[in-house]
Amino acid sequence: MKVPGVFKNASSIRDVPAGEVIFEEGSSGGEMFGIIEGEVEVRTSGGTTRRLGVDDTFGEMAVVDSSPRSATAVAVSDTKLAVIDRRTFLFLVHETPMFALQVMSSIADRLRAKG
Repeated sequence: MKVPGVFKNASSIRDVPAGEVIFEEGSSGGEMFGIIEGEVEVRTSGGTTRRLGVDDTFGEMAVVDSSPRSATAVAVSDTKLAVIDRRTFLFLVHETPMFALQVMSSIADRLRAKG
């Protein structure tokens, strides 16, 4: 799910070169990501692959419930990511209510795709 422009002024940005693993399935994490530039593939051990681009989000479940990562995320091209920790996530939910709906929609889309 795209969240247009929300990440352009992010205070925490990570540059990730093509081919680098952002996080691995089963690992712990306390942050989610918004794609500012580039593409990311999210891969599950079940063989599902999803390609994400600018303004897409991923890694949300770790911020919502502190659960282990449900997939591996890999930069397909040189990528610039907004890093969103729990504090920033809560701020975005409070200041931009549509952000919360878009995050929930993104999670729902992925759950349906697994079915």
